[in-house]
Amino acid sequence: MADRLPKAPCAIVVMGVAGSGKTTIGEELAKRLGWTYEDGDKFHPKANVEKMSAGHPLTDEDRWPWLQAIADEIDRISAQGGQVVIACSALKRAYRHVVVHGRDDVRIVYLDGSQQLIARRLAARKGHFMPPTLLESQFKALQPPAPDEHALAVSIDAPVATIVDNVLRQLGRDPDSGNVP
Repeated sequence: MADRLPKAPCAIVVMGVAGSGKTTIGEELAKRLGWTYEDGDKFHPKANVEKMSAGHPLTDEDRWPWLQAIADEIDRISAQGGQVVIACSALKRAYRHVVVHGRDDVRIVYLDGSQQLIARRLAARKGHFMPPTLLESQFKALQPPAPDEHALAVSIDAPVATIVDNVLRQLGRDPDSGNVP
């Protein structure tokens, strides 16, 4: 099945729990590919940001408009001939289904790490609306991608450059140039 996947996706969704490195990896991956980068958090309605800032986890109902806005952005950029890397938690299969919405040219990159490692990272992070206390709820909600989702899984227990090199290799691209060899 993996051989059916196109070599040049129009979008890569970098997913994982808060503190897994979605923004850092997403920005570096986009830079190396020469693509646009978007932080999925910017697509949250104001009410979602306020709810998370107050320490309350989002419900599925809170997430549907946010996920649809990300899917719409993928469609918009693709229709313009662009390519984008988007950081989005996409913790559940149903969420990824909305974001990918049947496109075979959208790839999921799952940033996989232990709760202990991510908790240490969150404790050191400043100025983000997602408080570290919500990490446990994120791990409870997390459904790692299944094989039929054709996601790429990468360990986050490595330097940023190594993680991005791993993603590029799994995409069939040269880590030094980001191009298909």
